[in-house]
Amino acid sequence: MSSTHRRWWGGPLDAEQLARSAVHRMRDAAAELAAARGLDLHLETSDEQIAASFAAIDHLRIDGRVPHSWGEFSGFVAARDGWVRLHGNYPHHAAVLSELLSVRDRAGLEREIGRREASEVEEQVSAAGGIAVAVRTEQQWRAHPQAQATAQDPWVRVEDRGERPALGPVRAVPGTGVNAGTARGDSAAGGRGAPESLPLDGVRVLDLTRVIAGPTCTQLLACLGADVLRIDPPHRPELLDQHLSTGMGKRSALLDLRRRGDAERLRALAAEADVILDGYRPGALAGHGLGTRDLEQLAPQAVIVSLSAWGEHGLWGQRAGFDSIVQAATGIAVRCGNSDRPGALPVQALDHSSGHLLAAHILESLAWGRAVTVRVSLLGAARKLLALPSPAGEPGGLDVLRVRVPSASGPLDAVPPPLLLDGRTLERPVGRYGTSRARWIA
Repeated sequence: MSSTHRRWWGGPLDAEQLARSAVHRMRDAAAELAAARGLDLHLETSDEQIAASFAAIDHLRIDGRVPHSWGEFSGFVAARDGWVRLHGNYPHHAAVLSELLSVRDRAGLEREIGRREASEVEEQVSAAGGIAVAVRTEQQWRAHPQAQATAQDPWVRVEDRGERPALGPVRAVPGTGVNAGTARGDSAAGGRGAPESLPLDGVRVLDLTRVIAGPTCTQLLACLGADVLRIDPPHRPELLDQHLSTGMGKRSALLDLRRRGDAERLRALAAEADVILDGYRPGALAGHGLGTRDLEQLAPQAVIVSLSAWGEHGLWGQRAGFDSIVQAATGIAVRCGNSDRPGALPVQALDHSSGHLLAAHILESLAWGRAVTVRVSLLGAARKLLALPSPAGEPGGLDVLRVRVPSASGPLDAVPPPLLLDGRTLERPVGRYGTSRARWIA
């Protein structure tokens, strides 16, 4: 079996090919940017690296501890006429389920949902600000208004807004490489003998994303040398284990956009950024003057990314969602299940593939000197996966490459991004969450 058709996860859908194509596109874009900046670097990836990175949180060990991946209220629950998929990992989403259904534990949740129709749960929970979908077959999803409204949308749409300042050649500064052992700014690097210069040296990345897709993308950018500043709201912090899983090389700061001064500070940071990523529900930041069109005016030089679950238009265009939720709505969960209950992909393949494809477009745009707006949806990834030919062959096990990096929570045994630079892994320490200053390093 050729490496193109090699399987390692198995299942009825070709998640391996979805993953491989996205990472290969990212690798090629990184090589193009490196060459454009005068760096003689050999970049490569492998099936082993791809498979491990897509299951990064499963392989993560935090000072020997297994991370907490799922909340008590997350997962499939049987309704009166079918199944629903819930997402309650974040406290505010779990609180919606608890208050709406008047339940305090999993048993109560299952009892109350079992009395309701799946569509009723979907609409009531979503209207209350929670996350729930009825599990649908592919045929049922194709008949849904959101599927019809977005049927012609590509997975990625790129709008070219014109030229941006060229990055120029990278100036070699001894000891500043990703593994060189000297700190960059107030959180950065450590390790062993890497290139002295990296493709994204001097690039500023404003990270307004959460969970997996966006943070996976920005972690890769940080490990390629960018100054990545992630901003989160203090009243809705990221889950700590999620931060540790995707936080290599980033600086993490907190700003409360309900405060005028913090909103102005974030707009000032955006105006000076080379890359800006927004992974919040479409429209959520527009009220603070940070919507996509606002950012295009604030930062005409920037590569701007808008990441959504369902696309940015249609009945669900401004609805929040997660990889597992999109799987359940679009028919993937039914394909991966059996006659007794729905199932799921073995990894969050929609998230990770979208993150690497985002990185590819960012790297290409920087290499070409173009200011672009990139729009990506998890729904587009689901549509791409469902359209791939059915895979053949049995899965085979792959070795897992992990590296040890320091963090404020203790040593991490973690999977690095799926790239080798001149045969070396990309890894950087994970800084303390929410403690950096909201400023650019240089």
